[in-house]
Amino acid sequence: MNSGIIVAGGKGERMGPDVHKAFLSLGAKPVLVYSLLAFEKCPDVDEVVLVVRKERIEAARCAVQMFGCKKVIKIVAGGNQRQQSVANGLAEISEEAEVVAVHDGARPCVTIDLISATIKSAIQYGSGVAAVKITDTVKEVDKGMIISQTIDRTKLWRVQTPQAFKVALLRKAFEMVAKKKIKITDEASSVELICDNVRLVQSSSSNIKITSPDDLVLAAALMRL
Repeated sequence: MNSGIIVAGGKGERMGPDVHKAFLSLGAKPVLVYSLLAFEKCPDVDEVVLVVRKERIEAARCAVQMFGCKKVIKIVAGGNQRQQSVANGLAEISEEAEVVAVHDGARPCVTIDLISATIKSAIQYGSGVAAVKITDTVKEVDKGMIISQTIDRTKLWRVQTPQAFKVALLRKAFEMVAKKKIKITDEASSVELICDNVRLVQSSSSNIKITSPDDLVLAAALMRL
């Protein structure tokens, strides 16, 4: 069995102090729903746990019912940090789950094929992290606007979600994170603490994350809404 955890608890500081990105309108649906429907239609996903802010649980439940997301088995409250939100979701997946794919609900352009690719990688290798190779020249700046050096971009990738892992591996990694009391920004960072062969899966630059009003316009254009 393969599970999905969709995390939609973030607020967009660039959108406003009280704006919940995943619940903004994108075309005829909230941003979050596009990810839910992609996981719903993905043949490699058997169930989904949705993690939202406590005050958004009822709104999330309405969206799940309205758009027919039958794979969603539970809607749970997230924590103050992403790692706590994912841990809360991880605690609710089925005992039979062998692989879990964690996805950011603010990435509405995710495709069914990408979800499947990360899960299949996790089944075979233990991990499958969506990522895009960096093509721009990257500069390092120590302070102000003065370049200190140019970074070799040939080894650099921009990591996205979904990020899929064997359930046992991700749980062990989260135990290490809790033990070391460190803050992580994605699940791969936690797994890297206990595993030196975390595997990337080629993604697309169109799998954007909604962080500003301009991203909503771009997502609508990419999805032809």
